[in-house]
This record gives sequence, C-alpha cells and structure tokens, in this order.
Amino acid sequence: MFTDSHCHLNRLNLEKYDGQLAGAIAAMKEANVTRAMAIMCDFAEYDEIAGIISTYSDESLDLGMSVGIHPCEDIALLQSATVERLVKTASSDKVWAIGETGLDYYWSTENKRAQQDSLVRHIHASQALKKPLIVHMRDAKEDTIDILKAEGAEHGIIHCFTEDWETAKRALDLGFYISFSGIVSFKSATNIQDAARNMPKDRILIETDSPYLAPVPKRGRPNEPAYVPYVAAYLADIYDCSSEEVGELTAKNFVKLLAQYH
Repeated sequence: MFTDSHCHLNRLNLEKYDGQLAGAIAAMKEANVTRAMAIMCDFAEYDEIAGIISTYSDESLDLGMSVGIHPCEDIALLQSATVERLVKTASSDKVWAIGETGLDYYWSTENKRAQQDSLVRHIHASQALKKPLIVHMRDAKEDTIDILKAEGAEHGIIHCFTEDWETAKRALDLGFYISFSGIVSFKSATNIQDAARNMPKDRILIETDSPYLAPVPKRGRPNEPAYVPYVAAYLADIYDCSSEEVGELTAKNFVKLLAQYH
C-alpha cells in the first residue's frame, strides 16, 4: 500500500537488524510498504543499489532505483555526469528516474556553477529517457525553479520538500510532483505544513529520505523505509482521512508519474 518515493537503501543504519539489510526489508513488508525507489548519489553506488534491487524485489515488494549525482558531491564528480553517461547508465527498466540532482547552497556555494551545469545535464538525460527527474532543492529555490523552467523540465519530483506554498505552486505549475518527508511532522515546519494543506491531492508523494530525517514519533533515530507510514499518518491528520487513504493516494500518484510518458 505505502510507497517510499525516496530512500537510500545502501546507506541504512542496520544496527538494529544485526547489520542485515534483509531485516530492514522484512520491516518494510510488515509496515505494508509495498514499493520503494532507492536513490543513487554517486556512480560508485550503482552496482550496490542494482544488486539490492535484484535481490529483494519480489511479488510483495516492488523496488526500483534512480541514477544521478547529488549536488553536494565534488566538482569532478558533478562534471563526470555527462548526458551520455547518465543516459547509458539509466537505460535499464529497473532505473525508474534520474537523480537525485538539483541545487544545494546550504552546504556549499563555491561550486554553484558546477551544480547548475550538472542539473541541466540531468534534465536533458531525463528528457531523453522520458524518465522523471528527482530534484534536491535546499537554500536555492529561485535558481532551481528558474533552471527547471528554462530547460523545459516538466516531469519529476521535488523531493523532501522544505519550502513554502508559493514555491510548491511554482513547481506544480511546471508539472512536478511534491514529495513530503518526515520533516513535515516537525513542530517547526509550519511553512511545509501549510504547503501540504494547499496541495492538489493528485500531485502528492511521500518519502523517508532514509536513513535521514526520521518522522515524529521516531525523530532522532536512524530513519528507514518502514517509517514512511508515519509521514502518511501526519498528512492524514491534515486531510482528515486515514493514513491508509494517504498511502493509497500517494502510491497511485507515484505509478502515474512513472507511467507519464510510457
């Protein structure tokens, strides 16, 4: 029922599972998480993530992955993400999306240009493959939206949304979906909660971004895909419905996004 649209399966803290990813996978199934997209941030991660996908995908758990270079990687790695390399690496059916890419000026502004150029190339790869773009946006909303608009990007996800309703609306107007992480459940996240309240229901996704940003009531602990129902539960309170309804809605939205150009 629940779809985790963004998780880092190769980076999970597995201490509670005696270091075994199989334990986290079993917990996902027990929590009724039936689909998840494992996110790549570095070409060196591809084989490991692809191996996880092939090992643990089955009739009860649909796993896919992305291909992309995170904007916080070093300049050389950002520059290595040519359109040709991204397209070649992401051509497999098990690759559902391109990213995560985007702009992050919180951690570094010295490589702004390299981040921007990398985002443009990821957009072009997304367009070439007709696969959705996964956009990371932190302290860079104006440049991010401007580049997406200038390059004609209209198929993708603004992941782990942390901005206000006005920014969400601008992304929606381009054609993007908005994915909410556990941050939406934090008391201080009033702008994000306001954006969620105003969202058209057919453009909402949920995610963990695990192992980061665990939702209330798990905040402060290592996050994992089994916790995505807590994100659904928080949104359910906003929408005055059940968490299962949010799970079904966001799962349907995710499938629609993947099928958009197929």
